[in-house]
Amino acid sequence: MTNKATISLELSHSALRARRNAKWNQHDADVIPAWIADMDFAVAAPIQAAIERTVRDGDYGYPMRDGERADRFVALAFAARMKSRFGWEVSPDLVLPMADLVQSTYATILAFSDPGDGVVLQVPNYPPFREAIGTTERRLLPLPMRDNGMRHTFDMDELKKLVDKRTRIFVLCNPQNPTGRVFTREELLALGQFAIEHDLIVVSDEIHSDLIYPGHRHIPFASLGPDIAARTVTLNSATKSFNIAGLRCALMAFGTEDLRDRFHKRIPLRLTGQANIMGVDATVAAWTEECQPWLDTVMAHLLKARNRIVDVLAAEAPEIRLYAPEATYLAWLDCRKLGLSTSAYEFFLKHARIGFSAGETFDPDCAQFVRLNFATSTPILDQMLDRIVAAARQNDR
Repeated sequence: MTNKATISLELSHSALRARRNAKWNQHDADVIPAWIADMDFAVAAPIQAAIERTVRDGDYGYPMRDGERADRFVALAFAARMKSRFGWEVSPDLVLPMADLVQSTYATILAFSDPGDGVVLQVPNYPPFREAIGTTERRLLPLPMRDNGMRHTFDMDELKKLVDKRTRIFVLCNPQNPTGRVFTREELLALGQFAIEHDLIVVSDEIHSDLIYPGHRHIPFASLGPDIAARTVTLNSATKSFNIAGLRCALMAFGTEDLRDRFHKRIPLRLTGQANIMGVDATVAAWTEECQPWLDTVMAHLLKARNRIVDVLAAEAPEIRLYAPEATYLAWLDCRKLGLSTSAYEFFLKHARIGFSAGETFDPDCAQFVRLNFATSTPILDQMLDRIVAAARQNDR
């Protein structure tokens, strides 16, 4: 097992610039990237070793692992991890590995609704979910995440007014991207009961479920009971928590056999494809105890970074409001009090040379918000905060 004390996460600015990924190549060289959900950390050693073994052996044929098909290997690893970390018993037979979580979103919408049907989506939310609803010609039913003075939450009374007879799906993002909320058992149970009463399928994106801060607990939606599981499709992947998005491995977990069979009546198995072997080996390695010290180190680093952002902005740029995220390495910054004449994204790109995620991509009404990815080294984060504060103060003059 990797010794936590020897784990080194932070990469230098020059090392990050040398990488050929989207995060560090989207903007000009003087822009600090804080947008796409990649972490600027060295990958966990067991993941690297698993990949290097395949490369060393030139083992690129049709894969099997431990006598099982490679996709079955992922399903078994996922089931074991859900049981050990969250106490959720899920059958590997109900787990369908795929290449991409967004692909899973499109597939579930196509499987469980028809053009013109309503799909509820909490807003603001991960932009590809909105795209999936529009591209498949379903109706977007936006459920706002409201600021109640302490956190962002959704209102069940608003939800009741929103749905109609042709509403078929609720897309749940928990932990929520971009607000960083971890929904409580009470919130999830209320939503589950509503889904039962209105015969809704719940597509539960739980990709950030490993990235939970102290004081909060992730509860898999399908673990809330058999009646709720019977209408839940869970989406997950190791890509966010272990920083391996480019290796293309995700999965869907169906709550029951009937739900799985309904899915395949519309979406043939061959159409969903398979994860590549590098992604399989990396994912299985990530979901073993050998990688837990790395993840613990990451979470300790992220907690300090999160707290530093909250403290610095409160003290030096109080016009920029945020709630400390309960999970994820993403902070949702409310810049409305800056009184900007442009979008917050454009303002900070021009005046701070920081490339945030634009708030309007999460919700058209959120142009005065940005999403900040703080999964980076301490020196880069400090430089980013200095630039944010300087730009905010310059704007006040």
